[in-house]
Amino acid sequence: MNKRVLLTGVTGYIGQHCAAELLRQGFEVVGTVRNLSKVQETKSAIAKVAPIEKLNFVETDLLSNKGWDNAMKGCDYVLHVASPFVLTDPKDENELIAPAVEGTVRVIKAAQNAGIKRLVLTSSIFSIIAGKQTDCYGSEDWSDTNANIGAYAKSKTLAERAAWETIKGGKMELTVINPGAVFGPSLGAKLDGQSVTMMSKMITGKIPMIPDIAMGMVDVRDVAKLHVAAMTSAEASGKRFIACTAEPIEMATVAKVLREAGYKKAPSLKAPTFLLKLMSLFDREAKGMLPFIGKKASFDNKATFDVLKWNPTPIETSLIEMASGISK
Repeated sequence: MNKRVLLTGVTGYIGQHCAAELLRQGFEVVGTVRNLSKVQETKSAIAKVAPIEKLNFVETDLLSNKGWDNAMKGCDYVLHVASPFVLTDPKDENELIAPAVEGTVRVIKAAQNAGIKRLVLTSSIFSIIAGKQTDCYGSEDWSDTNANIGAYAKSKTLAERAAWETIKGGKMELTVINPGAVFGPSLGAKLDGQSVTMMSKMITGKIPMIPDIAMGMVDVRDVAKLHVAAMTSAEASGKRFIACTAEPIEMATVAKVLREAGYKKAPSLKAPTFLLKLMSLFDREAKGMLPFIGKKASFDNKATFDVLKWNPTPIETSLIEMASGISK
């Protein structure tokens, strides 16, 4: 019998790839949307790479209880993917924190009530690395929410901590995927996250200099495969999995790959740190970058290979395919 999976964030960049991977593996998928008007374009996007006969949709909102109990009916698993990646600090950090925490707790409680076997949560390495400095980050590490880490990292950390707290004492299993910066082609989702914004600005020359930032990176298709593996692997229950390159990739390397691929407007000069600090006084995107300037620590992603059988896509491929999609 085919298993049924509830997928939040099905209209998004990662969500569409997760839906496609589930459908290719024979699962029935119920995607949540805030507005049913998005259904047709989402179906058309996913249909490019996967059969959609087992794809259905329900209308729900992370900030409302309405519809969640009905959405969970008949489902065996939940992939809670819905969440943006935005480094730009909002004027009020609660604009990001409140919906992230409240929405996560709401989905988990509805899943528990429905007798869901396992929920896989999309978190981030920003719930692991922010506000602390070490040579190598592992799945036992947590960001310091008392430090000045920016609203996005704080929202991801508090939401994930709330998830682990909410499942305590219950029967439902939780597994968490912590991706780094996600690159790779979009199936058709509106690309408005931080990675695509950065990519778009780099290939169009809107970033004149390269910030001293290095990030663990991952292909969006790998993120989708890891979610499905985390959902089905017996060994994955109760664990966090770092989904990114073991060594951080510098923005200078990204720019070099893009220039060599023909994107001549990609920058070649490095931005002095003092300039970014000056810009942060009036630019919220620059302010959001400050906690990560100069960080070069590596990641212990061994469990992701061993338990989830990860076979990574080369990041050069991810970068070039994303750039190609943006420039069309």
